[in-house]
Amino acid sequence: MITDRRAFLKSSVAAASALGLGAPRLAAAESRTIEPAPKPLSMLILGGTGFTGPEQVAYALARGHTLTLLNRNRTRPDLFKGKVELLVGDLNGDISALKGRKFDVVIDNPTTAPAWVRNAAQYLKGNTGHYIFISTISVYADNSTPAADETAALTRMPDGVDPYTTEPAHRGRYYGALKAYAESEVAKHYAGLATIIRPGLIVGPLDPTDRFTYWPYRIDKGGDVLAPGHPTDPVQFIDARDLAEWTIRVAEQRVIGTYNAMGPAAPLTLAEMLYGIKAVTTAGTQFTWVPADFLASQGVRPWRHMPVWMPPEGATAGFMLRDAARAVARGLTFRPLAVTAKETLDWNKTRPEAQLQTLAAGAGSGGIPASKEAAVLAAWKGRPR
Repeated sequence: MITDRRAFLKSSVAAASALGLGAPRLAAAESRTIEPAPKPLSMLILGGTGFTGPEQVAYALARGHTLTLLNRNRTRPDLFKGKVELLVGDLNGDISALKGRKFDVVIDNPTTAPAWVRNAAQYLKGNTGHYIFISTISVYADNSTPAADETAALTRMPDGVDPYTTEPAHRGRYYGALKAYAESEVAKHYAGLATIIRPGLIVGPLDPTDRFTYWPYRIDKGGDVLAPGHPTDPVQFIDARDLAEWTIRVAEQRVIGTYNAMGPAAPLTLAEMLYGIKAVTTAGTQFTWVPADFLASQGVRPWRHMPVWMPPEGATAGFMLRDAARAVARGLTFRPLAVTAKETLDWNKTRPEAQLQTLAAGAGSGGIPASKEAAVLAAWKGRPR
């Protein structure tokens, strides 16, 4: 266990190197002291080497906890080797490595399929005092109401659809409904012992989706940047490190219940986000704001081509205005936008060239190809007045 700051910083160097984060990440770690937890816990993290998982591991180790990871050992193989116990298993298949094991806390990061919760429960039910399930705000059936809280209705599985099917296409098509059903599976197996955390868009270094990363990347390139909708449109997101660290504190405090995990602390507009990102660059960037209806006419899709942004009207009027007051009251905190933007940009510059080419081409989960952006800007500027 890592219980002092010097040991933590030493481990952070190794972790930063392994994750490809480089010096900026270490500098961020050195800027604060992480105190030991009041009581060390034995924690099982399902996953742990993807996006938020490594942040959970680093913070939990710094707080003095004993960690076991269960995953397929395919994403960043042997990450944290020698610092945690690694069990190899597949939630979609054999996880018998958990047989006979007991843990104070289980943190379930990767689960979409309810069958995975059921599979794990054959070994974990009755063998943990606290089960934390990372869900999503996509479980909500209605995104039209601003400031909706955790009591809002959830998406139901369509009639005739087997909730225990684990096909990847099935998980993508019914993502929100499956997550909602998985929540009910958690409640069934861990009644009175469960915490459901519903984050929205998770951002920061290690983000595999590029949904936020697109903006620091594009703004840093400079020039005329296509900005969607209206400058006052609201945005919400949470840095993976804020989510991860709060999850560990939830485990330490044994916080039970359901919580929306959205940031930032104060309402943020799209213009504030974009200009805030620009402020951490030296690029000579200017923004051209293009209304949602014109973007739609050009085949530009919210969220996909213009990441983070959703039009605050109609069916999506409340998508970027979820109420996270309950989580904030239980200690959820948010680092400044400037920190997230700068460290995401620095991390992005360390990525393999193939990933950067995918980002530039708009071929991943977020962002618009440069050629399409230029065409839309030209069409907007050349429209009849």
